[in-house]
Amino acid sequence: MTPPFEELLPSTQRALLHRIAVAQAEGRTPSYVGAVQRDGQLVWTGSRTSVDGHGPDADTQYRIGSITKTFTAVLVLRLRDEGLLDLNDPLEKHLPGTGVGEVTIAQLLGHSAGLGAEAPAPWWERTPGSLRPELADVLGEQPRMHPAGRRHHYSNLGYTLLGSLIEAVRGASWEEVLRREILEPLVMDRTSAQARAPHAGGWAVHPWADVMLPEPAEDLGLMAPAGQLWSTAADLCRFAAFLAEGDERVLSAASVRELRTPSAPPESDEWDSGYGLGMQLVRRGGRTLVGHTGSLPGFLAALWVSVEEGIAAVALCNATSGPLNGTVAADLVRIVADAEPRIPEPWRPLPEVDQSLLELTGPWYWGTQACGLRLVADRGVQLEPLRGGGRGSRFVARADGSWTGLDGYYAGETLRVVRGEDGSVSHLDLGSFVFTREPYGPGAAVPGGVDPEGWRGL
Repeated sequence: MTPPFEELLPSTQRALLHRIAVAQAEGRTPSYVGAVQRDGQLVWTGSRTSVDGHGPDADTQYRIGSITKTFTAVLVLRLRDEGLLDLNDPLEKHLPGTGVGEVTIAQLLGHSAGLGAEAPAPWWERTPGSLRPELADVLGEQPRMHPAGRRHHYSNLGYTLLGSLIEAVRGASWEEVLRREILEPLVMDRTSAQARAPHAGGWAVHPWADVMLPEPAEDLGLMAPAGQLWSTAADLCRFAAFLAEGDERVLSAASVRELRTPSAPPESDEWDSGYGLGMQLVRRGGRTLVGHTGSLPGFLAALWVSVEEGIAAVALCNATSGPLNGTVAADLVRIVADAEPRIPEPWRPLPEVDQSLLELTGPWYWGTQACGLRLVADRGVQLEPLRGGGRGSRFVARADGSWTGLDGYYAGETLRVVRGEDGSVSHLDLGSFVFTREPYGPGAAVPGGVDPEGWRGL
C-alpha cells in the first residue's frame, strides 16, 4: 500500500494558504476556512479572519446550504438498497397527496422532475419554516415549471419532497434518520441541523462599503433536507472520503458511484457541468470533480472530490456573497494534485489465474476493428480498441461465466464466450456484437456470412 501522506510540502502548504487568503481578502468575507484530504487522511487545514487573534479552525461550524442535498440523496439510496422503494417509483406510491405525485424519485434526485426552484414568497432561506407548515405551503399553487424528465432544473422543492419521503418510509424525522444512518456511522459528530459552538455567525457584507450586517439563521422546517445543515471542514472531509470510496455501514461503493453518475443532460451552454443523484459534477482543467456547493444567507460552502486522484477539498466562509467557493475548493484540489502528484501503487501480478480465462486474452476483431482483451482482478476483463477511439469497457464477472459491462458504451451489457461443438472458443458475443480472432476470417461466425473468395486486392 502507498504510505499515508502525513504532511504536505511546505511550498504546497503555502500555496494553499495563499489561495484562501486571496479568497478571504478579495471576497471580503469575515472568515474563511479551507481543508484538503488525501487518500482518506486530512493533510491540511488553514483559515483567515478579519478578527485578530480569533481565527476559526477545521472544527468550527459553518452552514453548508445545499451540500445538505447530498446527505438526503444518500438516505434515499439507502431505502432503495433495502428494497423499500425503487428510484423509478412515482412519488405518489410512497408519499400520496402532494399533487405532483406522478414524478419519479429518480427525477427528484436529479432535478429533472420539472418542479420550480424555490418556495413561494416570502424568501424561504431568510424566514422561519413555521411559515410553511405543510407541503402545500412549500409547493405553492403552480409547482410545475417544465415537463417531467425533459431537462435539468434545479429544485429545492424536490429535495423537500425527498425529505418527507424519507420520513414517510422510515417513520422517523429526517433529522433523526440522518443522525442514525450517516452521521453516527461516519463519526461526523460536528454536523447537525442546528448550530453548535464553536460556530461562525452569518454576515452580509455591503457591496459598496466595508461594513457588515448580521444574517438570520432560521430553522427551515420542511425545507431542511434541501439546505439546513451546519458542519465543519474536518467533518466534510470525512464525508468526502465516503463519497469517494463508499462505506458498507452507510452505502456501498457501487451505490455511491451511482450518485456520481450523470442523471440528466446539462443546459446547452454548460457542457462542463452536470448533476448525478444529489451530487454536482464538473470539469476543471481536465479534471473531473464531484461534490456539491451550498449557500444560505450569511454562508457559502463547497466540497469537491477528485476520485481518480484521491484528493478532496472543502471551502467554507461566512458571507452571503463574495468568494466563489466552488472555484476556490477546485483550486485547492488542483494545487495539491499538481504540486505533489499521486504516487501509483506498485504493479503486482494477479494472485491466481484461470487458464481458461488466460486463453481469451489478446486481440479480437469486431468486423475489422482491432480490440484487446485483458484480465483484471477478481476474474474481470477489460476490452478496448487497440488503435484510435472507439468503444471500450470494463466488465465484472458473473456466476454463470459471463461478464457485465461496468462503464462506457457497454455498461450493463452482457459479454459471453460462445464455444463450438468441440468445446473450442468460437467467438465472443457482446450484446449481439460478434468478436472473432481474425477479421472476417473464413468460417468465422460473422452475422451475414463472409464472402467465400476472401480478401482481395483492387
